[in-house]
Order: sequence, then structure tokens, then C-alpha cells
Amino acid sequence: MKRFVLPVFCAGLLAGLLIMNFGKSVLLDNTGFFDAYTLYQIRDMSVDQNALFYFVFRKRILGIVAMAVLSTTYLGLAACLGGVFWYGMSAGAFVTALALRYGIKGILLAVVCLLPQYLVYVPALLFFLRWAEEVYRGIYSRSGGAFAAEDKSFLVKKSGQLIAVLSAFAIGCLMEAYINPMLLVGYLKIF
Repeated sequence: MKRFVLPVFCAGLLAGLLIMNFGKSVLLDNTGFFDAYTLYQIRDMSVDQNALFYFVFRKRILGIVAMAVLSTTYLGLAACLGGVFWYGMSAGAFVTALALRYGIKGILLAVVCLLPQYLVYVPALLFFLRWAEEVYRGIYSRSGGAFAAEDKSFLVKKSGQLIAVLSAFAIGCLMEAYINPMLLVGYLKIF
């Protein structure tokens, strides 16, 4: 799976870029998607950081738990690679939309939108993908696999690693809710 993650992410990135470029009249015009009015509203509004944290936490943690459960099924690797493709496509569409609307300022806005939480999310997600592959192989690859599904130490180790991933995502959620809004509003004031 290690050799497939980067190509699948890049394919998703390219797909997002192409979708946004070819569908920009439908996807960007008169939709409010990062238009100037929306950005001014974001700049001038106050954020309930506690509510934002609970929203982001629920969304991120449920996604990781769903992928963790899927990794124990026959569809585990396909689901993980589908998730990688989705992240790539989302990133491609997001950056392309901002670049089409605002040029270099839009690319900088995309970077500000992703910091600092993605400094935690990306390594945690890469570790999680490795974890999911090891769980999948531990359950379904009996010959030549490092672990068997019945091995209690395997289950304890993988449970501890999943808790570490969930903790990292919780830290990322804290950053996304409490630090990122200040950075975003600060950047939008000079935008």
C-alpha cells in the first residue's frame, strides 16, 4: 500500500484540479464558494470556538473510526485508498478554486486555512494508513503475515496505536478550532 498512497493522492489531486477547471462556471460562479462576500463575512464574524471544536472533533473522529472499522473488512485497503483519493481530490479542488478566484493570494489563503492543524493531521493520517494496512494484513494474510488476528499482543498493540492516532487527531481538532480561526481572520484582514 505504501507505494500506492502517493500515486493515488496525486491522481485525486489531478482529478480535483480538472473538475474545478472544467466546471468552474458551474462550481464557482454565483455559488458563494469563497467569493469576496463570503470572505468578508468570515473576516467580520465571531467564532464560537467550543462549538467549532465539537463539530470538527465529531467529524474527524467519526471518519477515522469508520475507516478503522472498514480496515477490518475485505474492503479495508480499497476503502483506505478511496479515502486517500478523496483527500487528494478535495485538496486539488480547494486550492484550484482559490487560485482561480484570487491567484497567489488564494493559494496563500489555502495554506492559512490548513495551518497549523494539518501539521498534525497529515503525519497522523499517514501513520493511520500504515496501521490500517497492518490490521488488514494481520487479519487476512495468515501466511507470511507478521501477526495473526487471534494474537492478543497484536490486538493490544493495534488498539494502543489507534488510541494514539485518535489522540493526534484530537490535538489537530483543538488547533483547528482554537488557533486556525485567529490565523484565518488575521490573514483576511490584510487580504
